Amino acid sequence: MPKPQTISEYIKQAPKESQKQLKEIRKCLKEVTPKAIESLKWSMPAFSYDRILFTYAGFKKHIGFYPTPSVIKEFKKELINYKTAKGSIQFPLDKPLPISLIKKIAKFRVKELKEKDAKWM
Repeated sequence: MPKPQTISEYIKQAPKESQKQLKEIRKCLKEVTPKAIESLKWSMPAFSYDRILFTYAGFKKHIGFYPTPSVIKEFKKELINYKTAKGSIQFPLDKPLPISLIKKIAKFRVKELKEKDAKWM
């Protein structure tokens, strides 16, 4: 199968089990970051401004969400029921996506990026 060139192609080629939730997370992230640029980074869907805000990916048993290590630290208590690593979160496919939490994380990343960019100017 050819490497996907767009987010829509990525979702169509993702494991069938994850396609519905990939569409949900994409819609959720678009609502919070409507001016962000969608692209593929490291073969995963990504949302960015001047820098990457977050990426996500579909697997057979979970959605991987990659919002950076600072988010994992900031939302540690709220992420207690999910498998996490330094900069990633796994949302199992057998449970609904935590849309309100994803929105909070996305808003935090936008704020964080704006603050970092303001410091560098």
